[in-house]
Amino acid sequence: MFDIGFSELLLVAVVALVVLGPERLPKAARFAGLWVRRARAQWYSVKSELERELAAEELKRSMDEARKAAAQLEQTMRETEAEVQAKARAAEEEARRGIEGLRRDLAGTPAPGTAGAPAADPADATAAGDASRQPGLPGIDDGHDGDDGQQR
Repeated sequence: MFDIGFSELLLVAVVALVVLGPERLPKAARFAGLWVRRARAQWYSVKSELERELAAEELKRSMDEARKAAAQLEQTMRETEAEVQAKARAAEEEARRGIEGLRRDLAGTPAPGTAGAPAADPADATAAGDASRQPGLPGIDDGHDGDDGQQR
């Protein structure tokens, strides 16, 4: 710290012994030790305070960087959301146009039983409908498996 060697320290101790004498030297040494301890404690206090300030500053910097990254991520999400919504709207519009085209095509085609197709006899349609509703007739599938809803 001060670049003082052992020989220089010994020289200072001998001079202090000669100047102060053997009676006042122990008091002076205690007093010097007290001031050295106080100076050292003050130095450590300043050092720890400086380290805390630097740590707090680093933490603030990290928080600012995290906030910037979060804001950038949020902006990217908004842009992506807008892009997806635009594509969804475009797909919806294309589907609507396709449906409208199909409706127009179906409206332009003649319906079965109208012009171009021979008219079916209404009596034949009624008889065929009645036969299909009667359960159990041979050769007619009434949509049941033959158990008529009864459990065995």
